[in-house]
Amino acid sequence: MKNLITLILFLLLVSFASSQSTDSTSTTDSHKKYTIENCVNEFSLAKIESTKAGYQYWFADKNIADGKTLKMSVVKPHSATHPPHKHVEDEFFFILEGKAEIYFDGKKKEVGPNTSLYCPSNIEHGIRNIGDAELKYLVIKKYQNK
Repeated sequence: MKNLITLILFLLLVSFASSQSTDSTSTTDSHKKYTIENCVNEFSLAKIESTKAGYQYWFADKNIADGKTLKMSVVKPHSATHPPHKHVEDEFFFILEGKAEIYFDGKKKEVGPNTSLYCPSNIEHGIRNIGDAELKYLVIKKYQNK
């Protein structure tokens, strides 16, 4: 049941992120651009990016789908990747494993797995691992085209 809830929520979030884009690429161009080799991404330790608090893994970086991204962040116990911050892009977060403290617009809340956070544009937010095990969460974001 846990995996089913995770999958359903993930599909809803990706669907929302996809609907935020106005993709002008034609169907023919899409077939040339998107292949099984660049659209299927299996997790690999060889492709992780280290952070000061753990690592991150980009399942979809901003180059694949018009700025839309999917990243998994893994944070070591009692750490945060960065302090609370804000930016123009909105984001979705989904906690997969661990115990997190979510900071949102001046307030904090402790949460566990199968918890989501929607953060609208320019709202200060952050996630911190407050547990004794790794914290794993997904981040879905669409970067602005430049």
